[in-house]
Amino acid sequence: MKIGTFAAFSSPQATPEIIEDFGRGAEDLGLDSVWVGEHVVLFDTMEFPYPGSRDGKIPMPENGGLLDTVATLAFLAGNTKALRLGTGITLLPQRNPIYTAKEFTTLDWLSGGRIDFGVGVGWCKEEVIACGYSWQDRGARCDEFLELLQTLWTEPIASYAGDHFTLQPCRMDPKPLQKPHIPIIIGGHSRAALRRAARFGNGWYGFGTDPQTTAAVLEQLDQALAARSRSRDNFEIIMTPPFRVSEDMVRQYRDLGVDRLVVQLGGQRPDSIAKRFGELEKLVAVAA
Repeated sequence: MKIGTFAAFSSPQATPEIIEDFGRGAEDLGLDSVWVGEHVVLFDTMEFPYPGSRDGKIPMPENGGLLDTVATLAFLAGNTKALRLGTGITLLPQRNPIYTAKEFTTLDWLSGGRIDFGVGVGWCKEEVIACGYSWQDRGARCDEFLELLQTLWTEPIASYAGDHFTLQPCRMDPKPLQKPHIPIIIGGHSRAALRRAARFGNGWYGFGTDPQTTAAVLEQLDQALAARSRSRDNFEIIMTPPFRVSEDMVRQYRDLGVDRLVVQLGGQRPDSIAKRFGELEKLVAVAA
Protein backbone atom coordinates (compact mmCIF):
# COMPACT_ATOMS: atom_id res chain seq x y z
CA MET A 1 0.00 0.00 0.00
CA LYS A 2 1.20 3.49 -0.88
CA ILE A 3 0.86 6.62 1.25
CA GLY A 4 -0.14 10.01 -0.14
CA THR A 5 -1.57 13.17 1.34
CA PHE A 6 -4.66 15.32 0.82
CA ALA A 7 -3.96 19.06 0.97
CA ALA A 8 -6.76 21.62 1.10
CA PHE A 9 -4.49 24.46 0.00
CA SER A 10 -6.17 27.77 0.79
CA SER A 11 -5.29 31.43 0.87
CA PRO A 12 -3.80 33.32 2.59
CA GLN A 13 -1.62 30.60 4.19
CA ALA A 14 -0.75 28.58 1.08
CA THR A 15 1.80 30.86 -0.53
CA PRO A 16 3.83 29.82 -3.59
CA GLU A 17 6.87 29.31 -1.37
CA ILE A 18 5.01 27.03 1.04
CA ILE A 19 3.51 24.91 -1.76
CA GLU A 20 6.88 24.63 -3.51
CA ASP A 21 8.61 23.50 -0.31
CA PHE A 22 5.72 21.15 0.43
CA GLY A 23 5.90 19.46 -2.98
CA ARG A 24 9.62 18.88 -2.79
CA GLY A 25 9.39 17.73 0.80
CA ALA A 26 6.59 15.27 -0.02
CA GLU A 27 8.69 13.81 -2.82
CA ASP A 28 11.79 13.54 -0.64
CA LEU A 29 9.70 11.81 2.02
CA GLY A 30 8.70 9.11 -0.43
CA LEU A 31 5.01 9.94 -0.59
CA ASP A 32 3.16 8.44 -3.54
CA SER A 33 0.77 11.27 -4.34
CA VAL A 34 -0.77 14.61 -3.47
CA TRP A 35 -4.50 15.22 -3.82
CA VAL A 36 -6.29 18.58 -3.73
CA GLY A 37 -9.96 19.49 -3.28
CA GLU A 38 -12.20 21.84 -5.24
CA HIS A 39 -14.67 24.57 -4.34
CA VAL A 40 -14.82 27.62 -6.56
CA VAL A 41 -17.11 29.74 -4.39
CA LEU A 42 -18.18 29.48 -0.75
CA PHE A 43 -21.46 30.34 0.92
CA ASP A 44 -22.27 31.48 4.45
CA THR A 45 -25.67 29.78 4.28
CA MET A 46 -26.23 26.43 2.56
CA GLU A 47 -29.24 24.14 2.21
CA PHE A 48 -27.12 21.05 2.89
CA PRO A 49 -24.35 21.09 5.52
CA TYR A 50 -20.76 20.28 4.67
CA PRO A 51 -20.31 16.59 5.63
CA GLY A 52 -16.71 16.97 6.73
CA SER A 53 -17.15 19.15 9.81
CA ARG A 54 -19.23 19.12 12.97
CA ASP A 55 -20.81 22.52 12.37
CA GLY A 56 -21.61 21.83 8.71
CA LYS A 57 -19.37 24.62 7.43
CA ILE A 58 -16.25 24.36 5.30
CA PRO A 59 -13.32 25.23 7.56
CA MET A 60 -11.59 28.23 6.01
CA PRO A 61 -9.40 31.02 7.38
CA GLU A 62 -10.93 34.47 7.44
CA ASN A 63 -11.03 35.97 3.95
CA GLY A 64 -9.55 32.75 2.60
CA GLY A 65 -10.58 30.22 -0.01
CA LEU A 66 -9.39 27.06 -1.74
CA LEU A 67 -6.87 27.55 -4.52
CA ASP A 68 -7.88 26.41 -8.00
CA THR A 69 -7.08 22.74 -8.47
CA VAL A 70 -5.73 22.86 -12.02
CA ALA A 71 -3.41 25.81 -11.36
CA THR A 72 -2.20 24.28 -8.10
CA LEU A 73 -1.48 20.88 -9.66
CA ALA A 74 0.36 22.57 -12.52
CA PHE A 75 2.49 24.46 -9.98
CA LEU A 76 3.23 21.26 -8.09
CA ALA A 77 4.04 19.42 -11.33
CA GLY A 78 6.63 22.05 -12.14
CA ASN A 79 8.31 21.62 -8.76
CA THR A 80 8.32 17.81 -8.56
CA LYS A 81 9.43 14.90 -10.72
CA ALA A 82 7.75 11.72 -9.47
CA LEU A 83 4.72 12.58 -7.30
CA ARG A 84 1.36 11.60 -8.70
CA LEU A 85 -1.09 14.49 -8.60
CA GLY A 86 -4.82 13.96 -8.11
CA THR A 87 -8.08 15.78 -7.59
CA GLY A 88 -10.08 14.79 -4.56
CA ILE A 89 -12.42 15.67 -6.12
CA THR A 90 -13.18 17.57 -9.34
CA LEU A 91 -16.81 18.69 -9.24
CA LEU A 92 -17.42 17.63 -12.82
CA PRO A 93 -21.18 18.30 -13.26
CA GLN A 94 -20.70 22.02 -12.45
CA ARG A 95 -17.82 22.44 -14.93
CA ASN A 96 -17.62 23.01 -18.66
CA PRO A 97 -16.62 19.55 -19.92
CA ILE A 98 -14.68 20.80 -22.96
CA TYR A 99 -12.45 23.06 -20.89
CA THR A 100 -12.10 20.34 -18.26
CA ALA A 101 -10.94 17.82 -20.86
CA LYS A 102 -8.42 20.31 -22.23
CA GLU A 103 -7.10 21.36 -18.82
CA PHE A 104 -6.48 17.85 -17.59
CA THR A 105 -5.00 16.47 -20.79
CA THR A 106 -2.61 19.43 -20.74
CA LEU A 107 -1.76 18.68 -17.10
CA ASP A 108 -1.06 15.07 -18.00
CA TRP A 109 1.11 16.14 -20.93
CA LEU A 110 3.15 18.67 -18.93
CA SER A 111 3.52 16.46 -15.84
CA GLY A 112 4.80 13.48 -17.77
CA GLY A 113 1.65 11.42 -17.18
CA ARG A 114 1.27 11.90 -13.42
CA ILE A 115 -2.38 12.96 -13.16
CA ASP A 116 -5.28 11.12 -11.48
CA PHE A 117 -8.71 12.55 -12.26
CA GLY A 118 -10.87 12.21 -9.16
CA VAL A 119 -14.53 12.98 -9.89
CA GLY A 120 -17.69 13.53 -7.86
CA VAL A 121 -21.07 15.17 -8.20
CA GLY A 122 -20.68 17.50 -5.22
CA TRP A 123 -22.88 18.22 -2.22
CA CYS A 124 -23.23 22.04 -2.33
CA LYS A 125 -26.43 22.95 -4.17
CA GLU A 126 -25.66 26.66 -4.13
CA GLU A 127 -22.29 26.13 -5.84
CA VAL A 128 -23.76 24.02 -8.64
CA ILE A 129 -26.39 26.67 -9.33
CA ALA A 130 -23.80 29.47 -9.16
CA CYS A 131 -21.84 27.70 -11.91
CA GLY A 132 -24.90 27.83 -14.17
CA TYR A 133 -26.26 24.30 -13.83
CA SER A 134 -29.30 22.69 -12.26
CA TRP A 135 -28.99 20.64 -9.08
CA GLN A 136 -31.34 17.69 -9.40
CA ASP A 137 -29.86 16.22 -12.60
CA ARG A 138 -26.18 16.59 -11.70
CA GLY A 139 -25.68 12.80 -11.55
CA ALA A 140 -26.94 12.18 -15.07
CA ARG A 141 -24.96 15.18 -16.29
CA CYS A 142 -21.81 13.81 -14.63
CA ASP A 143 -22.23 10.50 -16.46
CA GLU A 144 -22.58 12.24 -19.81
CA PHE A 145 -19.57 14.45 -19.15
CA LEU A 146 -17.48 11.40 -18.30
CA GLU A 147 -18.47 9.79 -21.58
CA LEU A 148 -17.60 13.00 -23.39
CA LEU A 149 -14.19 13.34 -21.72
CA GLN A 150 -13.27 9.77 -22.59
CA THR A 151 -14.20 10.46 -26.21
CA LEU A 152 -12.15 13.66 -26.38
CA TRP A 153 -9.16 11.96 -24.75
CA THR A 154 -9.12 8.89 -27.00
CA GLU A 155 -10.70 9.64 -30.39
CA PRO A 156 -8.86 11.48 -33.20
CA ILE A 157 -12.15 13.14 -34.14
CA ALA A 158 -14.62 13.42 -31.27
CA SER A 159 -18.37 14.02 -31.33
CA TYR A 160 -21.13 13.53 -28.81
CA ALA A 161 -24.92 13.76 -28.61
CA GLY A 162 -26.59 13.54 -25.22
CA ASP A 163 -29.42 15.02 -23.19
CA HIS A 164 -27.11 17.53 -21.50
CA PHE A 165 -24.41 18.21 -24.07
CA THR A 166 -23.87 18.03 -27.83
CA LEU A 167 -20.51 18.23 -29.56
CA GLN A 168 -19.99 18.48 -33.30
CA PRO A 169 -17.03 16.55 -34.76
CA CYS A 170 -13.82 18.20 -33.62
CA ARG A 171 -10.21 17.53 -32.64
CA MET A 172 -8.65 17.89 -29.21
CA ASP A 173 -4.91 17.55 -28.85
CA PRO A 174 -2.63 16.74 -27.19
CA LYS A 175 -4.03 13.46 -26.00
CA PRO A 176 -3.13 12.34 -22.47
CA LEU A 177 0.19 10.55 -22.12
CA GLN A 178 -1.50 7.87 -20.00
CA LYS A 179 -3.34 5.28 -22.03
CA PRO A 180 -6.08 4.73 -22.83
CA HIS A 181 -6.69 7.99 -20.94
CA ILE A 182 -6.10 9.70 -17.60
CA PRO A 183 -7.23 7.37 -14.77
CA ILE A 184 -10.76 8.25 -13.66
CA ILE A 185 -11.23 7.83 -9.92
CA ILE A 186 -14.84 8.13 -8.78
CA GLY A 187 -15.51 9.58 -5.34
CA GLY A 188 -18.54 9.17 -3.11
CA HIS A 189 -20.16 6.65 -0.79
CA SER A 190 -23.70 6.59 -2.17
CA ARG A 191 -24.98 3.66 -4.18
CA ALA A 192 -25.16 5.93 -7.23
CA ALA A 193 -21.49 6.86 -6.78
CA LEU A 194 -20.49 3.21 -6.47
CA ARG A 195 -22.45 2.33 -9.61
CA ARG A 196 -20.68 5.22 -11.38
CA ALA A 197 -17.32 3.90 -10.18
CA ALA A 198 -18.14 0.45 -11.55
CA ARG A 199 -19.24 1.91 -14.89
CA PHE A 200 -16.55 4.52 -15.53
CA GLY A 201 -13.87 4.19 -12.91
CA ASN A 202 -10.31 3.03 -12.87
CA GLY A 203 -10.73 3.28 -9.13
CA TRP A 204 -12.82 4.52 -6.22
CA TYR A 205 -11.97 7.29 -3.74
CA GLY A 206 -13.51 7.24 -0.27
CA PHE A 207 -13.14 10.08 2.20
CA GLY A 208 -13.17 10.30 5.97
CA THR A 209 -14.28 6.80 6.94
CA ASP A 210 -12.61 4.49 9.45
CA PRO A 211 -11.63 0.91 8.49
CA GLN A 212 -14.90 -0.60 9.74
CA THR A 213 -17.08 1.78 7.72
CA THR A 214 -14.78 1.41 4.73
CA ALA A 215 -15.19 -2.37 4.84
CA ALA A 216 -18.98 -2.04 4.58
CA VAL A 217 -18.71 0.35 1.62
CA LEU A 218 -16.27 -1.94 -0.16
CA GLU A 219 -18.80 -4.76 0.06
CA GLN A 220 -21.30 -2.55 -1.79
CA LEU A 221 -18.62 -1.56 -4.29
CA ASP A 222 -17.85 -5.22 -4.98
CA GLN A 223 -21.53 -5.79 -5.74
CA ALA A 224 -21.59 -2.81 -8.11
CA LEU A 225 -18.48 -4.05 -9.88
CA ALA A 226 -19.87 -7.57 -10.19
CA ALA A 227 -23.01 -6.17 -11.81
CA ARG A 228 -20.70 -4.81 -14.53
CA SER A 229 -18.78 -8.10 -14.75
CA ARG A 230 -15.82 -6.41 -13.09
CA SER A 231 -13.83 -6.95 -9.93
CA ARG A 232 -11.17 -5.09 -7.96
CA ASP A 233 -8.51 -6.56 -10.23
CA ASN A 234 -6.99 -3.59 -12.11
CA PHE A 235 -9.17 -1.27 -10.04
CA GLU A 236 -7.67 0.98 -7.37
CA ILE A 237 -9.08 1.64 -3.90
CA ILE A 238 -7.99 5.03 -2.60
CA MET A 239 -8.95 6.20 0.88
CA THR A 240 -8.59 9.38 2.89
CA PRO A 241 -9.01 8.31 6.52
CA PRO A 242 -10.04 10.52 9.45
CA PHE A 243 -7.33 13.03 10.40
CA ARG A 244 -5.78 10.98 13.20
CA VAL A 245 -4.32 7.81 11.71
CA SER A 246 -2.59 5.17 13.82
CA GLU A 247 -0.12 2.61 12.54
CA ASP A 248 -2.68 -0.09 13.34
CA MET A 249 -5.25 1.69 11.16
CA VAL A 250 -2.79 1.66 8.28
CA ARG A 251 -2.51 -2.11 8.62
CA GLN A 252 -6.31 -2.46 8.75
CA TYR A 253 -6.76 -0.45 5.55
CA ARG A 254 -4.05 -2.51 3.88
CA ASP A 255 -5.79 -5.74 4.91
CA LEU A 256 -9.01 -4.42 3.34
CA GLY A 257 -7.22 -4.10 0.00
CA VAL A 258 -6.76 -0.34 0.00
CA ASP A 259 -4.10 0.52 -2.60
CA ARG A 260 -3.40 4.12 -1.62
CA LEU A 261 -4.00 5.80 1.72
CA VAL A 262 -4.24 9.57 1.24
CA VAL A 263 -3.74 11.11 4.69
CA GLN A 264 -5.05 14.60 5.41
CA LEU A 265 -2.29 17.19 5.67
CA GLY A 266 -4.11 19.59 8.00
CA GLY A 267 -2.47 22.92 8.81
CA GLN A 268 -0.48 24.68 6.11
CA ARG A 269 2.04 26.61 8.18
CA PRO A 270 5.62 25.37 7.71
CA ASP A 271 5.82 24.10 11.30
CA SER A 272 2.50 22.22 10.92
CA ILE A 273 3.62 20.65 7.65
CA ALA A 274 6.96 19.59 9.16
CA LYS A 275 5.17 17.96 12.09
CA ARG A 276 2.74 16.14 9.80
CA PHE A 277 5.58 14.97 7.56
CA GLY A 278 7.20 13.38 10.61
CA GLU A 279 3.97 11.44 11.23
CA LEU A 280 3.63 10.50 7.56
CA GLU A 281 7.18 9.17 7.45
CA LYS A 282 6.23 6.60 10.06
CA LEU A 283 3.13 5.60 8.13
CA VAL A 284 5.15 5.18 4.93
CA ALA A 285 7.41 2.73 6.78
CA VAL A 286 4.42 0.76 8.09
CA ALA A 287 2.74 0.57 4.68
CA ALA A 288 5.89 -0.59 2.88
